[in-house]
Amino acid sequence: MQIEWDSLHEQAKIAMAKAYAPYSKFPVGVAALISDGRIISGCNVENASYGLGLCAECGLVSNLIASGGGRLIAAVCVGADGNFLSPCGRCRQLLFEHGGNDLLFMTPDGPAPMSKLLPWAFGPDDLTQ
Repeated sequence: MQIEWDSLHEQAKIAMAKAYAPYSKFPVGVAALISDGRIISGCNVENASYGLGLCAECGLVSNLIASGGGRLIAAVCVGADGNFLSPCGRCRQLLFEHGGNDLLFMTPDGPAPMSKLLPWAFGPDDLTQ
């Protein structure tokens, strides 16, 4: 499947512009290519009770499931300046659950597999051991 990284980057910036970040002033957007060819996105949504804020990747995964599922193939996450951001630890785990080791995530050095961002990840296969 052809990955249009520029398109994913643009979709991530569009999602970032929709973020609800009145407390941190740190809007984040993410876009991903899905195994069926769709592109989905998500943005961070903060809450006055700071610990209840949702990362952009949480919105992305929720969008994935609500729109019919599939596997994440490639993803781009950006901040307000449009530059690439790394997902936090919790979000790396969320992304791994729905994309596995082969999910490609854009970094400043180019695409990197999730296995590099979350080495020795815990996943569904570990529950059967």
